[in-house]
Order: sequence, then C-alpha cells, then structure tokens
Amino acid sequence: MGLERKAVLRAVSAHTVHYERRRPEETILHCLVREHLETFLAQVEAKTGTGLPEFVKDEFETFLECGILAHGFLRVRCADCAYEKLVAFSCKRRGFCPSCGARRMAQSAAHLVDQVIPRVPVRQWVLSFPIPLRIVFAAHPELLTPVLRIIHRVITRFLLKQAGLKRATADTGAVTLIQRFGSAANLNIHLHCLVLDGVYRRTEGEPVFQQARAPTHDELQGLLDKIIARQVSRNKARTCKTEGRRQGNGYQRPQSQHSVNELR
Repeated sequence: MGLERKAVLRAVSAHTVHYERRRPEETILHCLVREHLETFLAQVEAKTGTGLPEFVKDEFETFLECGILAHGFLRVRCADCAYEKLVAFSCKRRGFCPSCGARRMAQSAAHLVDQVIPRVPVRQWVLSFPIPLRIVFAAHPELLTPVLRIIHRVITRFLLKQAGLKRATADTGAVTLIQRFGSAANLNIHLHCLVLDGVYRRTEGEPVFQQARAPTHDELQGLLDKIIARQVSRNKARTCKTEGRRQGNGYQRPQSQHSVNELR
C-alpha cells in the first residue's frame, strides 16, 4: 500500500464527521415510483383523457434522478489529504423529493430562527380554506396575496387592541408559510402564520415588547368572521365594479351573513 493511500486512510479515520452518500435507489419510495410511474401515468391518461400536468410529471422524473451518480455528480477532493468523494446532483425541488424537501425545510427554519424572528413568544395561526377555494388558489396563486393581507391586518389589530395601543405607536410581525398539500399528498392549500405573540411598543430608545394573552374560542371565532366578511366584501365590491363598467349598473351592498355562510 502506497504512502499516499495510507495518509488518506489515516485522515479519514481521524474525522469524526464525514459525508456519506445517500442511496435513494435503495429506498422503498424510489423503487415504487421507478417501477410503477409509467403505469400510473398511463392509467391517469386513460381515465381523464388528458393525463397529469407536465410539471407534475417533471416532478416525478427529477425525483428519480435526484442523488443518482449516473445523472451527474461533483468530484470533491481535499487539498490537505487528497481524499476524494463523489457528490451526486440533487433535484432541489419542493414538491415530492423527501430529501430536498427536508433540507429546504431545515435551512428555512434555521434562517427564521437565527436571522428573522426575535427572541420573543411566537404563536402559530393556521387558516384552511373550503375545497372550491383551494382549487381557485391552485389555479391562480396570485389571489392568495390579498387574502393574506386581510388575515395579517385582522390579527394585527386584535393584538394592538389587547395591548391598548394604536398602529401609530406599536408594531408586530409575521411570517407566513403556504402549504399546498395535505398529509395524503392531496390538494389542501392552507396557511401557517408565525405571528409574534404580542406587539413592540415604540419608545425613544429600543422598542419594548408587550406579550399578548392567548385568544379565547369566542375571540378566534370573531376573528374568523371578520376575515371572511372582509374578503367577501372585497370580492363583491370588485365584482360589482366590473359589472358596473360593463353594464352601467350601480353597486348594491350584498347580504354579508349570507355570503359568509356560503364561504364557510
């Protein structure tokens, strides 16, 4: 055995942490997708007449290539000990690949904890939508933005009211993660809002955090009613404005309770 090879082995054995290539081709999920993907796509196409969207097919195909050396890799060499490793390319997708999804989740969580969210209590607010709205948001994701503005505005005013302060004298903060599927990989668009559980009161120096108490069941129901009512009012106003431009009709205020019940 050459001296260089011995040096490499000593360097590897001295390292307590080292890279070990994952082997996705040996996992049950990879085997199932690899063996049954074509049959599954053919069955869907025969049943629907159109098949799955191209971006869904692409998600499956890139998953099958993720972490496989035959589909590309980097050759990494240590400048000190000459030890070498082959690192396979990853798909870096967010939809189906458990490895890339978990890595992105861990990186996002670390970034939020270390760089974004201050060291104060945080409450998670989760808002789900009726199935018809999930389909609309899936087809038109840009419609989620105004809905999210309404949600944040309602929650912020609730926290300010608890603190006995006004928007001009205090601030709060939130980060929202949009989840687009459920535990069964079904379409289930819902929002995970990480909201500071209180407000920062402005002072001449450093702002002072004032924690809020937990909302009661009745208060949560009231907040939900406000979110629904404001979204319904906004949609009705836009619809009537559009129809008025087309037909010259005046705006008539909708029956809010009926609209709220429809959205529920």
